[in-house]
Amino acid sequence: MTDLHYLPATELAAMVASKRIGARELLDHFLARVSTYNPALNAIIWMDAEGARAAANKADTAIAAGESLGPLAGVPMTVKESFNVAGSAATWGNPEMADNVDAEDGDAVRRLRQAGAIIFGKTNVPLHLADWQSFNVIHGTTNNPWDSTRTPGGSSGGAAAALAAGLTGLEIGSDIGASIRNPAHYCGLFGHKPTWGIVPSTGHSLPGQHVVADIAAFGPLARGAEDLAVQLNIIAAPEPVDATPWRLELPPPRHATLKDFRVAVMLSDRNAEVDLEYQDILAGVAEQLAKAGATVSDTARPAVDTDRAMEVYIQLLRSATSGRHDAAEMAAFRAACESGSPGDPSYAARAARAATMTHKDWLEWSNQRIAMRHAWADFFRDWDILLCPAAASAAWPHDQDGERHDRTITVNNQAQPTTDQLFWAGFSGMAYLPSTVAPAGLTKAGLPVGLQAVAAHGEDHTSIAFCRLAAEVIGGFTPPPGYD
Repeated sequence: MTDLHYLPATELAAMVASKRIGARELLDHFLARVSTYNPALNAIIWMDAEGARAAANKADTAIAAGESLGPLAGVPMTVKESFNVAGSAATWGNPEMADNVDAEDGDAVRRLRQAGAIIFGKTNVPLHLADWQSFNVIHGTTNNPWDSTRTPGGSSGGAAAALAAGLTGLEIGSDIGASIRNPAHYCGLFGHKPTWGIVPSTGHSLPGQHVVADIAAFGPLARGAEDLAVQLNIIAAPEPVDATPWRLELPPPRHATLKDFRVAVMLSDRNAEVDLEYQDILAGVAEQLAKAGATVSDTARPAVDTDRAMEVYIQLLRSATSGRHDAAEMAAFRAACESGSPGDPSYAARAARAATMTHKDWLEWSNQRIAMRHAWADFFRDWDILLCPAAASAAWPHDQDGERHDRTITVNNQAQPTTDQLFWAGFSGMAYLPSTVAPAGLTKAGLPVGLQAVAAHGEDHTSIAFCRLAAEVIGGFTPPPGYD
């Protein structure tokens, strides 16, 4: 059982349900790995080992009595720190929220427990979930298991690092700016950002906030595509307050074989130029898909102006996250708007304008978004998947100096603002579309990169199924060296 910790969650559940391994034995296996590897990774930042052991013992007793525990029977898993888990603090990396201990589980966490999962810990995030790194003054820095000098991504960076190192069986994250997709890409995993609104946000919000955040979605990270589909089916539902009249029924995948898929391939964009080596890897994926019989085009695109899409996304994104800022931060935004040029195209200026815009202005930006949604819908009448990058490059070295919008990464020997990469998050995410990230290969430096598969609205299982089928051709998850 040397590879027990890298088996799919669905297989682990089948082993527990068939009594090939006990839930307590499986949990102790993962806890031992946490003890060995987590000190250097700092991925898991809170644990309730005793509570998890009690739950695992209860699961074993139930299985011995012939009870069925659900699709995640006995699977040990962690969840992103920002989710409400009874008895733990959801701080979002903010020391002022260190005492924000939850009395009960959030909706998604409750559903996972009901499906048989054994939740034993929480994973690290950046402050306010607002970075493609995962560090904060409460819990410190999380490292990438492929290279400890590099970021595992963010804001679900602790989740991805723990999964890649085999410290947990499954994870759940949130995504408004690629916070599921980016860590999956940097750590060589599968991650799915669902269609906006199909997974309840209840139990993932700051105290006193009940509005469902625009663009933000909640979904699974895993070491295999099948685990994504299983977890999505567990957590997808109407918001609890809407559950009386509404029902959610996601359609099945459009196709069962790769040869039936119609795939448009987009390798780069001037809003966020992509590393040439990464582009070559994705082009190789496209070639493999074509050899498998898929219809592949490198010119098909939705009729959406990418420059305008980036502008609309940043305005809606930073408007949606403005509720996380305190009075002093909002005052600074207003001062920046008053002293700056109304047309300043910099990310910092755009963010300030977005955080302080009037509701009428927001309606106009959202109106442009809806026009783009119609263009995407037209595109998906002829194409099943848009295959594109998840970021501009592989994982980059830790950089915690200054403000996020002032930091840069090196792409094709040029300095690129780290925030430019948000284009690959927002092009589809701003339009509420589902997208799945899957391993695409390794760079010459041995770092993983991922493909991003975007599907039509509500057709989450199409992008997940595509990634599962693609993995059969190009390979799926590969453990990072040194975590056997």
